[in-house]
Amino acid sequence: MKTVKTILGIMVLSLMLTTVSCKEGKKEKATTKTEQAEKKEYASAYVCPMHCDGSGSDTEGECPKCGMDYVKNDDHKVDGHKHEGHNH
Repeated sequence: MKTVKTILGIMVLSLMLTTVSCKEGKKEKATTKTEQAEKKEYASAYVCPMHCDGSGSDTEGECPKCGMDYVKNDDHKVDGHKHEGHNH
């Protein structure tokens, strides 16, 4: 009887650990998706003035979420850096 309780306890503990591990994995994936959406809406050449999720484009157009016209992103960085004039 003691062996059955031990095995049952181990199974319950394993199930709990598996459940916790799966939940943390899903959170991490959701964060990555959110970060990617934010990156596009803030790092694109043209962005929605309302910064709708997943909006932004390298060309002029309108936001697929709210329908507003994209505006030029003055903070847009080409190839990961911003091109600025230099005084020599």
